[in-house]
Amino acid sequence: MPANAEIITRALDRITAGYVFPGRTAAIDTAIRRRLGAGAYEGLEGPALCEAVTADLQEVCPDKHLRLLWTDEPQDMDPAVADDGRSAFLELLRAENQGIRRFELLDGGVGLVDIRRIADAGEGGRAIGAAMELVARSSALILDLRGCRGGAPEGAAMWCSYFFPDDQVHLNDIYDRPTDSTRQFWTVAHLPAPRYLDRPVHVLTSALTFSGGEDVAYTLQAHGRATVYGETTRGGAHPTARYPVAEHVLVTVPSARTVNTVTGTNWEGVGVIPDVPVPADRALDTAHEAALRALAATGA
Repeated sequence: MPANAEIITRALDRITAGYVFPGRTAAIDTAIRRRLGAGAYEGLEGPALCEAVTADLQEVCPDKHLRLLWTDEPQDMDPAVADDGRSAFLELLRAENQGIRRFELLDGGVGLVDIRRIADAGEGGRAIGAAMELVARSSALILDLRGCRGGAPEGAAMWCSYFFPDDQVHLNDIYDRPTDSTRQFWTVAHLPAPRYLDRPVHVLTSALTFSGGEDVAYTLQAHGRATVYGETTRGGAHPTARYPVAEHVLVTVPSARTVNTVTGTNWEGVGVIPDVPVPADRALDTAHEAALRALAATGA
């Protein structure tokens, strides 16, 4: 394994070249090299090195996506075959049922879908559709994102698309620094399951909810399509690329930023703030009770 100085230098080079806010990279580089020169990372290996460098990165630049990560799987260091971590991400989703942990029909005909990762829309679209098919006739829907640690922007747009009538809703934009381009995300025209319209949607969050999970919660909340119950989320809104800097070490570089079309901003650093603040372990019961009260009020 390369010496720590080599690993850190490679990581800083990637950050300087790709971080979404280039004006911040000089301060990041200076601070980490100062720590390196002072011997802060001497004697650290593997996960301990990654944790120490990550803590220092986030101290100078509080972006929770900016990290060194240890991976047990060896990474190919050849830039010609690197894919910014996409292959590993897709493999993880395949192993985790495209991020969908469970479905349940609760009392009162309220549907529950537990989502742990936001799938890629291409590979995960059918799984998302299967979950939405199961809840298609429910009286209300609860999306449990309390354990959702992230995922793909395209998948977030697909999940959100089920709650709008057509493809005419402009959800958000993502500016990408490496290409200096902005991509618009709209609701999807064709979905593999029925849209979920004219019924309440409740979203559960926790202090662990991150990135792609926050995207779904924030977008549905901002567009007035869901009520959010639980805790304020972690606050990571920058789509991120992963680059190997050693056989078992990746640097994650936020290379883009999301801009919601309703709020004009995003949840970076502040998280998604719930409409109904409640401890995460009580969020499901609170949302379910609210759904049952609403159903009783309408005589459904």
